[in-house]
Amino acid sequence: MATTLMRNTAPSEHPGRYYGFLAAVAVGAIVCAVAVTAEGEVPEGGWFGVPFAFWLTAALALVAELRPTRWGGLWMSPIASIYLVYVLATMVTWGFLPALIVQCGALVVLSVQISSAGWRTVFNMSQQGIALALAWLVWDALGGAGEWAGSASQVFAVFAAGIVWTLVSWGLVATRTALRLGGGWTDLFAQWARSEWALRVTQIAIAPILATAAMSSWWLVAASAIPIFSVYRILQAAADREREADHDPLTGLLNRKGFQELVDSKLIDAGETNTAVAVLILDLDRFADVNSALGHEIGDKLLVELAHRFLADKPPGKAIARLGGDEFAFVWAEIDGMTDPLECAREIRARLDAPIVLGDASVEVDGSVGIAVFPDDGQDFQTLFRHADIAMYESKQRASSFARYAPEYDHHSPERLRLLGDVRRALDHPDAPGVNLFYQPQVRLADGEVIGAEALLRYNHPERGVVNPAEIIETAEHSSVMRMLTERVVDIALRQLRSWNETGYDLRMAVNVSVRDLQSPEFTDFLTERIDAYGVNASKLQLEITESALMADPRRVVVNVQRLSDLGVGISLDDFGTGFSSMQHLRRLPVTEIKIDKSFVTNLVDDPDNAAIVSTTIDLGRALDVEVVAEGVEDEAVRKQLEGWGCHAGQGWHFAKPMSPDAFERWMADHRGRR
Repeated sequence: MATTLMRNTAPSEHPGRYYGFLAAVAVGAIVCAVAVTAEGEVPEGGWFGVPFAFWLTAALALVAELRPTRWGGLWMSPIASIYLVYVLATMVTWGFLPALIVQCGALVVLSVQISSAGWRTVFNMSQQGIALALAWLVWDALGGAGEWAGSASQVFAVFAAGIVWTLVSWGLVATRTALRLGGGWTDLFAQWARSEWALRVTQIAIAPILATAAMSSWWLVAASAIPIFSVYRILQAAADREREADHDPLTGLLNRKGFQELVDSKLIDAGETNTAVAVLILDLDRFADVNSALGHEIGDKLLVELAHRFLADKPPGKAIARLGGDEFAFVWAEIDGMTDPLECAREIRARLDAPIVLGDASVEVDGSVGIAVFPDDGQDFQTLFRHADIAMYESKQRASSFARYAPEYDHHSPERLRLLGDVRRALDHPDAPGVNLFYQPQVRLADGEVIGAEALLRYNHPERGVVNPAEIIETAEHSSVMRMLTERVVDIALRQLRSWNETGYDLRMAVNVSVRDLQSPEFTDFLTERIDAYGVNASKLQLEITESALMADPRRVVVNVQRLSDLGVGISLDDFGTGFSSMQHLRRLPVTEIKIDKSFVTNLVDDPDNAAIVSTTIDLGRALDVEVVAEGVEDEAVRKQLEGWGCHAGQGWHFAKPMSPDAFERWMADHRGRR
């Protein structure tokens, strides 16, 4: 659907041809109106002697357009107008000229409501004037002229006239749109038909009923307004539901879907006018601390208060969205008054300066803002959004208030950008192929019992084949795709865990989570909901976190890890020994397991230093009552040594390689048979 700006302006190329068509339509409308009026008869009693029912019908047509409904179901039109039913009823009862007056009056009211340019109002009056003239000729040719009696032939004539009105209007508007935007006339006409056919058919069907009422009593005209306005209310209810789907229920701001649609329209306008559009993303710092210390209800109130602050004195054209959790997004276009993107970021940060008082608590709020500007930093929403996201993380890492995107902040190659887009498309639909999990068993060393499996990401690219999981994680971790990827992995893993339970395998599932997940309090809420949905025991889920993830934002991560532990989920400190503060983390975190990195395990038989590190770590785990799992067990000698030191479990190719779900179950059956 074209934007408001594009509807009210001429194309930059060949504007003369465009305005020539508009002028031809206007002249054609005048000619048609004069010709039909000259051939028509003066109503009984003269033009000013029409009954009160006519004036009531005309008034209802105008009232119907005082509050036009903007419903996305009519994607080719900015509004859902319902005056056609009154126009047709007027035409068949009182003639062409009264109907033309009613139609023009309704169009003027509607144009004021949607802020149409003057020439666009003239065009709409002209093209619908031509449509009405041709509809009258059809009505007259089919024997409908004369006093309305509601006969079958007259009802058929009304339907035929209404269809002609609709087709002519669609055809003229499709021609104008093709001249304005380009594209094929046939495709545009078909789009208008698919968009509006149901509404137009309903209006045409009601017109004979209204005409019959008008010829009987003006009271019936008033009463007939009830079903007509019921159609309006149905459209309004659909528009309200659509608005709810585009808005965040907590703050009333746009959600991501609504934000993307708005940004897309602003980018179209900016491309037409060679102007800039700034997209900004704000991520609040330590918001999880508020939820943890004061509760989620206070956290929600804080978000609502921030939304009110952002909306206060908001200039026209500037839009604000809540993306979820503690992230907000802003868009402001140059044609709406934006002059300096950095000033936009300063203004956002200024709204965070004053503390927020919530009951007895005064909360200090801080955050980081990332900026990306069209056209310099991206040509479409996805690129701008990702670049603003990268800039926001750069701002966070530099501990600065805001940062504008720069290419040096983005470590992704063009190939990885394409990969990111491909992964996003694979994740957009729950059942889309490509993203899968393989499972590697974890074996208790004392008796060889399989106690669980680690879920390992696999992505089968449609062209490249299987992509290295490390490349996917590195590509996605600084974008919103990481959250989508984690949610897909959790869903698949919990579904598989439930399947194993139903098959009789009492296993646990280990799933790796990212820095981004651990920084988001919503991840715990998501995990709680999915565990309940799949009906699995929370203690059978083991989340593996790395030391690097902990060091990214220790305060926020520790709070969220504690919430996950309170849920009953096991916490495993992955790649233990490769970081710089392992002892500190073991003391501060509710860790139930540590996994010794395979770099120490694989050759411990031949490397005394690695052997010392592994044996000491096992002793440490025993002293802290924390289970120890050794990764990278590649041969029997390593397995026997680990068992001798008292290591709880091992994982590696000595037991089995990562396998698909079916292969894993076959291996389990064979492993049980061997034992």
